Order: sequence, then C-alpha cells, then structure tokens
Amino acid sequence: MNRPPLPRGTAYAVLAALAAVVILVSTAIFVGVGGHGQSPAARPHEAHGTAAPAASGEWVGSWSTAPSGAEPNTRRGYPGLSIRNVVHNGVSGTAARIQLSNLYGAQPLPVTHASLALASANGSPAAVPGSMRRLSFGGQPTATIPPGQTLLSDPVQLAVTAGADLLVTTYSPTPSGPVTYQNQSRQTSYVAHGDQAEDTRGAGYTTKFQAWRYLTAVDVWSQEARGAVVAFGDSITVGYNSTPGANHRWPDFLAARLRSEPGAPRYSVLNEGISGNRVLLSNAGPPPANNASGLERFDRDVLSRAGVRVVVMALGVNDILRTPQQKDPERIVAGLRKLVERAHARGLRVVGATLTPFGGHKGAVDLQEVTRQRVNETIRSGRVFDAVVDFDRALRDPVDPEALLPAYDSGDHLHPNDAGYRVMADAIDIEALRGEAVTAL
Repeated sequence: MNRPPLPRGTAYAVLAALAAVVILVSTAIFVGVGGHGQSPAARPHEAHGTAAPAASGEWVGSWSTAPSGAEPNTRRGYPGLSIRNVVHNGVSGTAARIQLSNLYGAQPLPVTHASLALASANGSPAAVPGSMRRLSFGGQPTATIPPGQTLLSDPVQLAVTAGADLLVTTYSPTPSGPVTYQNQSRQTSYVAHGDQAEDTRGAGYTTKFQAWRYLTAVDVWSQEARGAVVAFGDSITVGYNSTPGANHRWPDFLAARLRSEPGAPRYSVLNEGISGNRVLLSNAGPPPANNASGLERFDRDVLSRAGVRVVVMALGVNDILRTPQQKDPERIVAGLRKLVERAHARGLRVVGATLTPFGGHKGAVDLQEVTRQRVNETIRSGRVFDAVVDFDRALRDPVDPEALLPAYDSGDHLHPNDAGYRVMADAIDIEALRGEAVTAL
C-alpha cells in the first residue's frame, strides 16, 4: 500500500527518535549483558543449556578449542612477541569477546595488549581496514592471568560473519612460564617481534606456527544462532591429517550443514577435540596433566562453553589403542555414561558416536577389535546416549569392516581424510540435535 511521504521536518524527527531508540537498546545490551559487575560478560563462561534464547540475541560460542597441554620448550613463554592466532568464525553477530587461558602456566601471565580483528582473507595475518579492536579486561587495557586460570575479555562491537577468519593477538612483555596451547590446530597462525597487537598490515608476522596459543574461545553476540553444539572427542575430532587451513574437520562440515540446510537448527559447532584423548585416563604427570581425560576435562571444555545445547561425543578409540591393558569394554561404556550423566544434569542432549575402524593401524591387535565391537554394540543398543551417530558404519570398508574404506583413509588406517570427515558430518541426523536429554541410564 503506497503512503504519501512525510514532511521533511517530520521525517527527520522520526529518524532522530529511531536513532535514540537504537542507542538506548545498544547501551542496555552492552551494560546489562556485556558489561561488568554481575553481568554475564564479567563472569566466567556459563552453560545455558536449559535457557531459551533471548529475542534480541545471546552470547554463543562461535569458536573454541581444548587446551591440550603445556607447549614444550616454553619455560619462559614468549616475552616480547606478539602472537596472532587465526581462527575460523562460526556465527554471525554484532559483538565478540574472547577467552584466554593460563591453565598450564607456572607463573602469572601478563597481557599488556590484546586485539581482535577480521582477517583480510582466510589464513592471512592482515586485518580488514577499520576492523581492528583493542580488547580490555574488566574495563582495563591490561590484565594478568594467574596460573591455572582463564580470563574473559570485555565485549567489543564488531560485525562478524560466519565462515570468515578472525585474528586474535596477544602481547606479553615479560617471561611467563609454560604456554597453554592446542597442538593440533590444522591452521597457520603467526608471531611478530615487539608489540604489534594492533598492526593491521600483518607485514611483521613472518614467523608461522601450527598451534593455538593461550586462546581457547571466541563468543559472539548473535541473533542468528540459537545455541552451540560441542564436538567432544580425540584426534579424529581435531581433524588430524585433514588439509591444513581448509577447515575440513568433521565439525567444520557439520557447521556448514547447520548454516545452509533448510530447517536445520541454527547452532554453531565448537571443536573440543584433543589428539590422543581418552575417556578414562589422563597423561601421566603432575596436575594439571597434559591431555586430560574426557572425565577430567568435561566441565572445562563442554559445560563452561557459552550457549551449549548439545554434545556430540566421539571418544573411546584411544582407551583401546593407547592402553594395552584396557580390554574391558564395560569400563569404557561406564565412563561414557558418567559423561552423559553430567551433561544431563545441565540439561544438555548427548549424541554419541560409535568407535571408528582402525584395522591395519600401527600397533593394533585383534583383541582390541573385539573390545571396539563390544563397545559399539552397547552404543547402538541405545542404552548410553540420547541418540547415536554411526561413524563406524559411515567409514568402514564393506569388504573389510575392521578397516576404513580406502577412499576415506588418510593413509595411517586410523584417521579419515577430508572426504572421510565430510562423510562423518553427513552421517549425523540433524534432527537428532534437537530436543531434550532423554536417555534413562
């Protein structure tokens, strides 16, 4: 229906009124939700598995990683260097915040400069002009993270897009002890000498590394996403042997499905895999142990993530392969059930994966295959998880069911290639991600 135009003075008055409303709403959001004191932005990450999403938006995990341990040969940390982590953003939104971790540090970690920006191209250390934001912590431009602790930044207003790369840069001027890192990023990040945290050209970032240092999460204030799926697993979830820089891990392919398929729940996907991870046992050593077991790290890497609604759990292969004395499938299943109980206590739905084939992998023996098959029988029975995704069936060779199909084998007879990771994501029933926790254990 056509309407006559408003007089110019009236039109300007209407626009001014609308602008005032926008400013008031934005202020309310960032003071009430993204500010300090008792607001969510000032508190550590909290799970919101049972909360309905706010109509105006909510904080949702857009990217995350599980710290795998203390980086070797980093007794002094990286004093005098700027570390620029490159991460693949999963959710579009209007603001963002980050989490830094000094979990494996032996002394306080000073962060005197930190920034967030949009990468000018995926994988590039250069920033989109005008996108660089200096980060603050509790209203201060610097912060110190005690050993064993994490720190959440204040939010910054920044329009971010799903599928783009983000640059998160930190600078520490003094030695800080062992570096908390994820050793299997499958993504190139960068280091520059001196404080170049807000350098937009990226010319000084000439040193490359394949890991994520200190950074463990990026949250986005989004009206698009309605929660997050946490992929909780081992090296197969990390995407070991997938193409570096291509974002071809199975959680990446699942995220693409959730963004593009009509009717799919608009969830982000957070990758909380650690290479070599087991349900039951951590690596030997003083606490906090490198490569903490699934039981030990579940609260930290799943329940603490922003907006988590569902867990896709793919653990158990390394309990068989890396623990020769572990021949009892019931112990592995019992550990999985404990994880499900803890997820249910927070209102989270759990989709569990069957254990994938490893026939022909170096060191694999026949008795291990018997254990794997018995674990899978119990998982398929429906007595462990709310729903099941059969990764074993999706990847195995019909001619030799104990082994990966050659077309999906990266070459080590354990880890899939890019095509195999895509098949894993395609095997997940999108409808299984909906609903409540239902399994009676």
